[in-house]
Amino acid sequence: MNAHPPADQPDPLAAFAALRTPEGAALLEELRDHDPSQELATATRLRRTHPAALVSAALGQARLRQRAVAKFGAADAYRMFFTPNGVEQATRTSVAAHRAGRFAALGVRGVADLCCGIGGDAIALARAGIPVLAVDRDPLTAEVARANAEALGLQGLVEVRCADVTEIDTSPYDAVFVDPARRGGRGRIFDPEAYSPPLSWATGAALKAPRAALKIAPGVPHEAIDPRAEAEWISDGGDVKEAVLWFGEGFAPGAFRATVLPSGATVSSDGPLPAPPVGPVGRYLHEPDGAVIRAHLVADVVERCGGRLIDETIAYVTSDAPYASEVTTAYEITDQLPFNMKKLKALLRERQVGVLTVKKRGSAVEPEELRRKMKLQGPHAATVFLTRVAGAPTMLVGQPVERP
Repeated sequence: MNAHPPADQPDPLAAFAALRTPEGAALLEELRDHDPSQELATATRLRRTHPAALVSAALGQARLRQRAVAKFGAADAYRMFFTPNGVEQATRTSVAAHRAGRFAALGVRGVADLCCGIGGDAIALARAGIPVLAVDRDPLTAEVARANAEALGLQGLVEVRCADVTEIDTSPYDAVFVDPARRGGRGRIFDPEAYSPPLSWATGAALKAPRAALKIAPGVPHEAIDPRAEAEWISDGGDVKEAVLWFGEGFAPGAFRATVLPSGATVSSDGPLPAPPVGPVGRYLHEPDGAVIRAHLVADVVERCGGRLIDETIAYVTSDAPYASEVTTAYEITDQLPFNMKKLKALLRERQVGVLTVKKRGSAVEPEELRRKMKLQGPHAATVFLTRVAGAPTMLVGQPVERP
């Protein structure tokens, strides 16, 4: 990393410092609800009364804050500061709070947050009442993390240090959290040993602490998971956000867990589950949450609902009796058809379906393509599943079942 930017480029630390002046704060407040499509006109207007470099920095920060609302909520996002990588890699507030809650429930009194980024996880830990040492080797990122702790009134619980995490003594802390960088110059990194720092180093750091959590990509191969860890996959609002490896006292080595937010519902297994039965489609179809699928816990859903898979390679569960769970979405199936576009079109026309939700597993057909071919009309709605049943391409039609 260069100590100083080229002469024709602004110093990022100086540009960030300018945003924290009264003039910078006023600009950011003015740009809170600005329209990105009008950015050129906005920049031209603001440069008449403010330095061009400050206007550019403020516009960039305003864009980042708007993007960050989805992860942090408006109340926090418009007080915080971000970098492009920071917005991309930061943990969603609900997920960070869940993790912090697990640490707090075990009585953790201090966490070394290694690779802290812009401080999202440190903030969640501090809000759970846990003092944090937040470490990042990039000077700008560390400064942003420090500013965020101050902006949210948490500076008394969050100490930010700009340093190489491999040189940090974590022994004064009874827990370690590591969030290695999983993006490089070419995009996402899928090999855990290509993380920065590598997963092997992060695992070593975790094992030195009484308790630890390592944030990893949810697509991590199960064979790459250390058997000394409890592996948890977390989804929020139906989307799988991350996997976490938990080490130490209070966690279950070798266990796999799936947690579904915002409800906090969880399922887990202490070891591999037996292969679930496969059978015909019943009255109900259950779609397991993505975290359940990633954790290889679909068999647990099958057992709980007294059902079966519709195909040994497809993660759709069916049952004859209703079953409600926070980790599944249930549908009542009204029709089962061999894969045939004309027959589906005729059925939907007969049912006067004007709104169609298309879900697929084991099918190459694109949902938008199918909707376009159906030429939908009518006041009713339906869901169609493009899938396989006992190996045969099949269409299932039904309606969502409301949870009690």
